[in-house]
Amino acid sequence: MKKEEKNSIIEICPIRNVVARFGNKWALLVIYILNETGSIRFNQLAKQIPDISSKVLSSTLHVLEADGLVKRTVFPEVPVRVEYELTEIGKTLVPIIIALTEWAQNNMKSIMTHRKKFEDSSGKCY
Repeated sequence: MKKEEKNSIIEICPIRNVVARFGNKWALLVIYILNETGSIRFNQLAKQIPDISSKVLSSTLHVLEADGLVKRTVFPEVPVRVEYELTEIGKTLVPIIIALTEWAQNNMKSIMTHRKKFEDSSGKCY
């Protein structure tokens, strides 16, 4: 297979091209919080996720905005006020995130037990 053909397959792959952009821990958390709060300012959002850096939060919001999942509104005030909220398509992700969260909660104990057994038997931590 030619390199051009491989790239075209990667480009049309929904997991690599779409899900990977919002499927990281920060993006999922931002989407979840925006659903809970509605419209929110950057600093308020940062306070709700204290272990995220401003740079990573800004980058995450930028990616979500670029993909049409988050709307950024700039209010012409002094100082300028910027708020973020989910778009309609962003809101369609919420039930999936909730289902994934419930799955994780229901299976976390079992997964942690298996992980510990694996680490103990192999001496490796992943």
